[in-house]
This record gives sequence, C-alpha cells and structure tokens, in this order.
Amino acid sequence: MGNSAGMDDHTDSGRGLTWTDKFLVGYGPMDEVHREFVTLVNAMLTCPGSAMLENLQAFARHAERHFAEELRMMEKSGFPATQCHADEHAAVARSVAEVLQLVEAGRTDIGLELALELARWFPAHADYMDASLAHWLVKKEYGGAPVVLRRRTEARQG
Repeated sequence: MGNSAGMDDHTDSGRGLTWTDKFLVGYGPMDEVHREFVTLVNAMLTCPGSAMLENLQAFARHAERHFAEELRMMEKSGFPATQCHADEHAAVARSVAEVLQLVEAGRTDIGLELALELARWFPAHADYMDASLAHWLVKKEYGGAPVVLRRRTEARQG
C-alpha cells in the first residue's frame, strides 16, 4: 500500500477520495462495492478525529464483506490469479485490524494514515487486479469482455 501513485488524481485537496468513473471495472456487482469502498475511505479521510473509530469500524465491516465476496467469485470461477489477489486483500485486512486496535486506544492519527494509504492503494488495485477479475467474470458469464462507459470529466473545447 505504500505506492503513492494515483492518489492526486482522485482526491479533493489531498484529503478526500471521490468516486470517478475511472474506477469502473465493468462488472456491476464489483462496481457497486467499489463505490461503497470509496465512500467509506472518504469518510475516514474527512471526519474529525472523534469520529474515526466509528468510520474505521464501518470500513472494516465493509472490507471483510468486500474481500470475502471477491474471493468467493474468484474461487467459483477458477480465476487464475486468485492467490495473488487474495494475498493483497489479506495484507489490507491485517493492516485494518492492526490500525483498529490503535484507534481504539486513541490513536486516531493512525486511522487517518491508514485512510491515506487506502486512497493511494485503491486506484491501482482496482485498475489492475479488480479490472482483470471483472474481465474474467464477464468473459465466463457472457462470453465477452466488459464494456465500460465513462463520463467525460474534462471540459470540451470548441
């Protein structure tokens, strides 16, 4: 999670993670869960310290469900990179558990550090690992590649 690439593209003033169509992977169930992921990370990035524990607990519950559901999809479909993908999720889950203990002990600053790392990590994870899984699932289910329609965010010239 230490890679800072991609964070500046998706943050408000460096302290908020916002949803963008760049996060779409083309598989509806995954895209819905990713929207929730972004919302929960943004809540941790923008909340006062007094609300960090509550927001981190909500994120931890989400991550547990999110990662378990993706693992179920990978195992059911025979996804070739299941172990690599699951290992990355496990590393994030371990970090969340460790930070949760620290935040429970009053170290809300560590909760913010985790949220910043999640905001750095997620764009690349979604773009590479989750997009690959989505492609695999759509191919298995529908026989083709996912079609992803993204809104244009830049102003048109002309």
